[in-house]
Amino acid sequence: MCSIIPSKAMASRSTTGARTLSFYNRHTGERGAGTYWLDGNYQSEALNDFSHLLRDHRQNQAAPMDKRLFDMLHALQDHMSIQEEIHVISGYRSPKTNQMLSNASSGVAKKSYHMRGMAMDIAIPSIKLSSLRDAALSLKLGGVGYYPKSGFIHVDCGPVRSW
Repeated sequence: MCSIIPSKAMASRSTTGARTLSFYNRHTGERGAGTYWLDGNYQSEALNDFSHLLRDHRQNQAAPMDKRLFDMLHALQDHMSIQEEIHVISGYRSPKTNQMLSNASSGVAKKSYHMRGMAMDIAIPSIKLSSLRDAALSLKLGGVGYYPKSGFIHVDCGPVRSW
């Protein structure tokens, strides 16, 4: 029997295997790693651990992070052939924190995806920031912002766009 689907497409639809990520929160100094997806199933314990690590450190408030964000980060690492720890500058933001940051900077969206658990500001120290941005853009999985002076890129699982 012959398949008309390219083998690469078949591999991307696989329901077997593991997706693992590791994070370092630059504000709290906390580290966390785990397999968040295993053989087609999201792992609630790892997702809960990640959401806690990515909490709003100013309010010490966590919210569930969107699974698509983790899939995006995993795809980014896979695309770049790296498995390094992702440095987190910002994950979830409470409305109170977002308002405070928005008042202080024109670069903070009033209806930020951070408040919906759908965005992260990240860096990977061994990877040039522009290379990380270019790789994230090439995936076309969501929004990508580039903040070279602040030393991070923004990724979110909203509409595909860039700034």
